[in-house]
Amino acid sequence: METVDQAFVIFKQWVLGYAPLTLRPWVSVLLSITPILLFFPLLFGITTILERKGLGRMQNRLGPNRVGWAGSLQFVADGLKMLTKEDIVPRAADRVLHFIAPFVLLVPVLLAFSVLPYGRNMVPIDIDGGLLFFFAVGSATELSVFMAGWSSRNKYSLLGAMRGIAQMISYELPLVLSALTVVMMVGSLRLTQIVDAQSATLWTGGLHTWHVFTPWGFAGFLLFLVAATAESNRTPFDIPEAESEIIAGYLVEYSGFKYALFFLGEYLGLFAVSALGITLFLGGWLPPFAFLGGVPSYLWFFLKLLIMIFFFIWIRGTLPRLRTDQLMAFAWKFMLPMTLLNILVAGLWRFSRDWQLPAGIIGMSTRWVICAVLLLAAYCIFGRALQPRLAKRTYRYAE
Repeated sequence: METVDQAFVIFKQWVLGYAPLTLRPWVSVLLSITPILLFFPLLFGITTILERKGLGRMQNRLGPNRVGWAGSLQFVADGLKMLTKEDIVPRAADRVLHFIAPFVLLVPVLLAFSVLPYGRNMVPIDIDGGLLFFFAVGSATELSVFMAGWSSRNKYSLLGAMRGIAQMISYELPLVLSALTVVMMVGSLRLTQIVDAQSATLWTGGLHTWHVFTPWGFAGFLLFLVAATAESNRTPFDIPEAESEIIAGYLVEYSGFKYALFFLGEYLGLFAVSALGITLFLGGWLPPFAFLGGVPSYLWFFLKLLIMIFFFIWIRGTLPRLRTDQLMAFAWKFMLPMTLLNILVAGLWRFSRDWQLPAGIIGMSTRWVICAVLLLAAYCIFGRALQPRLAKRTYRYAE
């Protein structure tokens, strides 16, 4: 099974053995980026089918069912349609910025995939600051949204871009702070070390100590999911592109292939942030139990990724869209305070190891209860602060 688990690594080393010494770095880069450029765009197409069929099932309708078996090739037809549609650019638009805005969104997302570990010894670039690099390149997406809105020379595009940037900046802070707890506990920004830190097993059945199995990790994972949903412009945070708000937001003046690039970039961003959440809180390529280690590590990683994708589809078919004021209030009055408090709880969890607690499961339960009570109390306090204060309604009747 070790050979199967390391099949892609062995294949890469075999190919590099035939390459000239001067070309080996370039061949290594090519072998690392080619699977990313092939797999994730293909996953994007498959996800669009699964999402449309899944939402159709939830909403009691059929969804795509004409192109290919049961509509399985609908994404191919959509791609061809986007390639052949006319590219309309407004007369007053800044043509250069209008053209490069989709690429400014797409390129940083592809760079983010380069530091994610997809399996044991399967990381394209394993650097010390991998998590910092991920967030650094991800912050460029705000620039592309601004470029798309401003270059269109359309008041609705610009207003939609401003609202989109406000949302993305507001939820980027909780996203980073929720990941900070993992950095505090592991003591490293290297994503492979973060996965290795979750490989220890408990005494009950060889359960791996994923960070999500701790109070601060569970709360951090939930906060990370909410912030990632907002960063990816997914329901219920899809206001920047909601037709019921400001037409189509910053995408009003885009059509054809450039619109498809925005669509592709957003889904790739969703895959990237989901993969990061798996790495930080769900053990990366590690199975839940040690005795399941015979399954190749990359299969565990992509199984978790598919579950995350299904979760986002389920949320889209379940929850209604928020208003803009609700969205911003939720970010600053609930998400940000909760992530800051979760950092304090993570520190309490770390230093409680030095307390004189009973050994074994009793001591672990005591730490769990203390940290969980603090988080539940904060949830109730901050959640109550979000509830609207409505005046008592009085009824008047005709004499």
